[in-house]
Amino acid sequence: MLNIHHLELFYFVAKHGGIAQAVRNMPYGIQQPAISAQIIALEDQLGVTLFRRRPFELTEPGRQLLVFIEPFFGGLDDMESRIRGGVVERLRVGASQTVLKDHLPGVLKELRERFPRLKLVLRSGYQLELERMLIGGEIDLAVTVIDRTIASGLKSRTLVELPLALYLGKGSKVRTVEEILGADRIDEPLISMRQDEALPRLFQQELSKRGLVWPASIEAGTLELVTTYAAEGFGIGLGLDIPGVKPPGQVRVLRLSDFPRLTIGVLWVEKLSPVAQALSDQLDAAARALPSA
Repeated sequence: MLNIHHLELFYFVAKHGGIAQAVRNMPYGIQQPAISAQIIALEDQLGVTLFRRRPFELTEPGRQLLVFIEPFFGGLDDMESRIRGGVVERLRVGASQTVLKDHLPGVLKELRERFPRLKLVLRSGYQLELERMLIGGEIDLAVTVIDRTIASGLKSRTLVELPLALYLGKGSKVRTVEEILGADRIDEPLISMRQDEALPRLFQQELSKRGLVWPASIEAGTLELVTTYAAEGFGIGLGLDIPGVKPPGQVRVLRLSDFPRLTIGVLWVEKLSPVAQALSDQLDAAARALPSA
């Protein structure tokens, strides 16, 4: 008898076009080697190859098997809703770790009050990664910085434009932006996120226009780390001045008022589901409720 778990894994591989894609879309955690080993076991039992790996393509036996098992595995979500006695809404959201940690929980809590059976899937990433997830059908909606032309086929909605800022530790004697950027040479170490991310790229582009050079001395993976190291006096951090959000107690914020602002928005593909549309609307309302920047 065929192993039902092996069939489930094959269904996700066939549906999403490959083992790596299946890993990202499984409703539970499983590693790529484990899927590969169990698919091989299924092929060995059947005595056939179910799909070609590179490029991915189902063989004729693979297509026959998918036709047979798809009605069952494809209908599990509907059956879950029927057994539970109501509709289970699934929403897959992608955003940066900072947004997922600090800004989405309250909005998602309100959303769950409207959709009590909401099932959430949260994915972390930045604009290019999130665009790939959207195009690949891995997420329904992305909340992200939008600082370049978005990929073909995606739609966008601007939520807010945030001022850039410098973060200084409480022990710093600097009082104005001009003291830093107006110096003949900037000696203070700059603490910044990775240079391929939107915030430092926008900052460095503006510095270049002004004929200034201030490369990062410390590269941090998240804005939270930038803040932490600035607070500890390792240098001056590059961040954002978010209206209505108080900086950590050990940091002073100097807004870069005459610098371009960073655009935050939502991205999606085609028409949003009702629950995704509701989240987009709530995010827009929350952005409009922010104090004037």
